[in-house]
Amino acid sequence: MAEVINMPHLSDTMTEGVVSKWHKKVGDTVKSGEILADIETDKATMEFESYYDGVLLHVAVEEGKAAPVDALLAVIGKKGEDISGLLKASEAKEAVEAKEVKQEKEVKEERPVVEAKPERKEVVMAAPAAVATAPVRTAAPSMPSNGRLKASPLARRLAEERGIDISRVRGTGDDGRVVKQDIENFTGGALAAPQVEAFTEVPVSQMRKTIAKRLAESKFSAPHFYLTIAVDMTNAMAAREAINKAVAPDKISFNDLVIKACAMALRQHPKVNSSWLGDPTSADVAAGARIRFNQHVHIGVAVAVEEGLLVPVVRFADGKTLRTIGAEVREYAKRAKAKKLQPQDWEGNTFTISNLGMFGIDEFTAIINPPDACILAVGAINEVPVVKNGAVVPGHVMKLTLSCDHRVVDGATGAAFLQTLQGMLENPVLMLGAASI
Repeated sequence: MAEVINMPHLSDTMTEGVVSKWHKKVGDTVKSGEILADIETDKATMEFESYYDGVLLHVAVEEGKAAPVDALLAVIGKKGEDISGLLKASEAKEAVEAKEVKQEKEVKEERPVVEAKPERKEVVMAAPAAVATAPVRTAAPSMPSNGRLKASPLARRLAEERGIDISRVRGTGDDGRVVKQDIENFTGGALAAPQVEAFTEVPVSQMRKTIAKRLAESKFSAPHFYLTIAVDMTNAMAAREAINKAVAPDKISFNDLVIKACAMALRQHPKVNSSWLGDPTSADVAAGARIRFNQHVHIGVAVAVEEGLLVPVVRFADGKTLRTIGAEVREYAKRAKAKKLQPQDWEGNTFTISNLGMFGIDEFTAIINPPDACILAVGAINEVPVVKNGAVVPGHVMKLTLSCDHRVVDGATGAAFLQTLQGMLENPVLMLGAASI
């Protein structure tokens, strides 16, 4: 009997998948465990194995095309088997499901709309400059009968600044008047052809679709507020240098230090290591809502890839050494860029760190990564003057900005967490013992 294969649900946020490549074609023999296709999800491109033995009788989604989760993907059965009835049943099922989704959408959209009176505005559009249509000539333009060349004051000034003989420029204004555009388009001969606007449009990738959806939901459902603190990294820099000399070649980065410090600070401030759980589509924000205080510390680390952003998770980060954290982050970054991350690599975060310091960004605010209640934005370390013991001395300052979900974390709670984090980074001995390195 023929077996239906549906689009698999390969990640917690996946709603549809794109078939990047079919490893089998219609008529090929397929064995259970063989790679059937590569499926692009919102996070990565993953290999999809067949669960059945038989012959590939039908392919419902072509390479490069998308289909919703659970939609018909392929059919495997015996050679020559009639699957027309099975295909009709699948089409009917998908039609019913599409109708239900449409009805649900219509119900959500049936809300009273207050009609706003549009503000009347008068807009004056400037007419585009005329483009010369005369045949191309190499000779100088003819002079008016009175021997005086017509040109706007701006055109004359531009011509003088650029060293252009204005008598050699063909005017496109009224009665052959030379205007600014003529000077800008002049190439030493005939009037240059007008420049052409150009652009390229590409389809939105599955990853970018999910980034847009999740971050829009976060930004507009979670009431964000932001707290920024400056950290003197002088001692942290000295500690990192000493550690790297002692444990070479397993170098640690400043990002590793921040991850470790955050993990330990979260232990002291469990309200920051929490989540708001509720229905983001409900009109009543508190309907069925609850707050989850996580007793484990799983830190998501934002990694930039070509198509967007992935957030692999360093699990139980508070109990790991700096070298272990550094090795995990480097491996995650390598696999993320190769699209080799698996769902278990990016699920379960309780707190997220986004670091743009290596790009020279002094400070920024980040959008909370659901289901976390907070995300930390890390800026660059800058050499600036600081005051110590009443004297101005050179210092190395890094700014940290904590984005908080006000439904879970209050200002004082977030500030207390940042103070603890600041203390650990400014005095690494508070978080680093021999077992922590």
